[in-house]
Amino acid sequence: MSEWQSVVTPPALARLLRGTQLPEPAGHRPAYRTLAGQVRLLVSEGRLPVGARLPAERELAQALALSRTTVATAYETLRTEGYLRSRRGSGSWTALPEGSRPPSDALHPVPPEEQESILDLGVAALPAPQPYLGEAAARVIEQLPAYASGHGHYPTGVPVLREAIARRFTERGLPTTPDQILVTTGAMGALHLARQALAGRGDRLAVEAPGYAHTLQSLRRSGARLVPVPHAWPGGPTAQPRWDVQEWRRVLRGAAPRLAFLIPDFHNPTGALIDEDQRRELLTAARAAGTTVVVDETPAELGWGVRSEELPRPMAALDRAAQVVTVGSASKLLWGGLRIGWLRANPALVRQLASDRVYTDVGTPVLDQLIAAAMLTERFAEVRAHQHERLRTSTQALTAALQRQLPEWQFAQPPGGLCLWATTGQVSGAALAQAGERMGVRIAAGSRFGVDGAFEHHIRIPLTVPSPAAEAAVARLATIAGLAATGRWRTSEGAPPLAV
Repeated sequence: MSEWQSVVTPPALARLLRGTQLPEPAGHRPAYRTLAGQVRLLVSEGRLPVGARLPAERELAQALALSRTTVATAYETLRTEGYLRSRRGSGSWTALPEGSRPPSDALHPVPPEEQESILDLGVAALPAPQPYLGEAAARVIEQLPAYASGHGHYPTGVPVLREAIARRFTERGLPTTPDQILVTTGAMGALHLARQALAGRGDRLAVEAPGYAHTLQSLRRSGARLVPVPHAWPGGPTAQPRWDVQEWRRVLRGAAPRLAFLIPDFHNPTGALIDEDQRRELLTAARAAGTTVVVDETPAELGWGVRSEELPRPMAALDRAAQVVTVGSASKLLWGGLRIGWLRANPALVRQLASDRVYTDVGTPVLDQLIAAAMLTERFAEVRAHQHERLRTSTQALTAALQRQLPEWQFAQPPGGLCLWATTGQVSGAALAQAGERMGVRIAAGSRFGVDGAFEHHIRIPLTVPSPAAEAAVARLATIAGLAATGRWRTSEGAPPLAV
C-alpha cells in the first residue's frame, strides 16, 4: 500500500493565505517574508498539515499574482527555518523544525497529595457531584450481595447499566436497545477495542486537527498512520470552529482511511459543537469512501451553554448505513473516579468486542457500574444541572479573568464542554508548559493536540478551575506568559504554591 500524501493545490493554498493575518503589522516587510510568515503560521496552527506537498513555485506565483522569485525566496526562507523540505524532482512539503515535536508523556493528573503545591491546568475533569455520588453509593451497597453470589464477570456489562445507557441514547433521539451497548473500563477502553477490531497495524486513520491528545497518542502507539484533517475557523480564532467538510471529502476520497475519529459534541480541545447538516455531509462522504466513523461522545452531556432542545441529535441517529460506532463515558459528567465507559454499535459487533476483551480486561468493576446506573437513572437531571451550573460559573470567572489579564490571547467562548482552546499570540505553548513546570503550574501545550507537533501557539485551559480560584490562577498564568516570552523562566527561582 503506497503512503498517501496530502497535496495542496495552488487555488487551495491561495485561499488559505488570503485568510491568514500575521500577528504583527506588515509595514514595509518584503513580499517574500510576508508569504513565508503566512505559510509558517498555517503550519504551526495546523491549518496546513505537516507533510503536505505544496504547489510548485511557478504555479503558486501564478495563483498569487507574484513573481516566481518572490515565491522561490519565500520557499528558501521556510527551508532555512525548518518549515519546508524539498527534494529535486519530488517537490516541497511542509515540516516542523527539529525540537518542536510534542512530548511523548501523557498529562497525568497531579496526585492528591501534591495539589496544594501544584496548580494543575493540564487535566480537564470535574469533581464528583455531591451529595449525589455518596447517596447513590450508599444505596447500591445494599444491592451488592445479589451480585456477589456469582463470579462477578460481566463482559458486556451489568444489565441494569446497559439498560440505563440505552434509555439515555433513546431520550437523546437515538433509539437503542441494551444489546447494542458494551460497558467498558473507561472510554479509552472502548476506543481501544473498536480500533483493535476494525483496523490493523499500518492502516490509515483520519483524525481531527486538533484532536484529543490521549486518543492521538493511543492511535500512534497502535502503529496506525494518522491522517490529520484541520478544523476550519471561518470567523477567526474568537469564533466557533467547524469541520472543513470540503477537506474531509478530499481526505476520505484520496486516503480511503479505514476509520475516522470525531468528537462532534463540545470537542476536546476546541469546545466546538457541530451542527446536523455538517454531520450528515461527513457521514455521506464516509459512506462513499467505505470509512467507519468512530464518534467520541464523552463530552456530549456537557452542554451547559445551550438549551437541550437546541442540541443536535447523535451522529448515529443520522446514520442510514450502520457505519457509526459511538463511544461514551460517565467520567466527564459524573466522576472520573468511576471508570465507566461504553460503546454503542450493532449487536454483532458488541458480541465480538465482548469476546475480544476477555484477553486483556474480563469486565468492568460491578460496584462502579451499579453506582453509575443509579446516577443515570434516579436523579440524572439533578446531577446534570448541578454539574452544568458548576461549569457555567467557573467559565464566566475564568474567561473574564483571561480577558482582563491576558487581553492579547484569543479564544472562542464554547457552548459547553470542559476546556478552552486559547491562541497565545507570539508566546510558544511549549515554552509556557516548560516555564509552568518550573513555576509549579502544569499547562497543556497545544502541540500535544496535533499529529505532528502543530498548534505551537495554543494551549488548552480547563474550565474546571473553581470560580473563586480563577483570578489567582490566571494571574499565575500571566506571570508565566511574561517569563516564557522573554526566556527568563530558565533562571527563575519559581513562585509560591497556589492551591485551587
